[in-house]
Amino acid sequence: MMHQRRAQQRGVTLFVGMIILAALSLMAAWAFSSSTMNLRVVGNSQTRAEVFAVGQAAIEQTISSPVFMQQPLVVAAAPIPFDVDGDGVADQSARLVPAPSCYRTRAVRMNELDAAVEADRPCLRSASSANLGIESTTGAGNGDSLCADSEWNVRALVTDVATGATVAMAQGVAARGLVTDAANGCP
Repeated sequence: MMHQRRAQQRGVTLFVGMIILAALSLMAAWAFSSSTMNLRVVGNSQTRAEVFAVGQAAIEQTISSPVFMQQPLVVAAAPIPFDVDGDGVADQSARLVPAPSCYRTRAVRMNELDAAVEADRPCLRSASSANLGIESTTGAGNGDSLCADSEWNVRALVTDVATGATVAMAQGVAARGLVTDAANGCP
């Protein structure tokens, strides 16, 4: 009788051991699957941050160009390559599609300028320039300066060279420049 009980216990122990082993296997598979998914999420977040940074850099590079307001089509003509990992090969490429477009200009009034601010100095009109007849073509008679504020829509299309994935981002930009540049770039 005792021998029969031990045989039954061994069978139950084997059965319980198999259930525990199966449960541990399922937990290991779940942990592996979960970690793989988390790794993908982190990778996608990193790629998104890189693409956003490249798009921002392309827009910043564009608006800091001295010909941005004068010839927006020329500035947008060439793609802008970016080497994200520093290996000397372009990982992502940004294009300005469509070309930056100006949608509003406003003449800067003389009383809005500060002679102590270096960026405002080119906009200031001297009394001698008013006597030379410049006011008739640039609006000096109504208190306007030599500069105008213009507002632009700049759209960057960033493409990952390896995967071909493309992301578009748009940004509104305000820029101050000469009245003549604003008139030429902003119909």
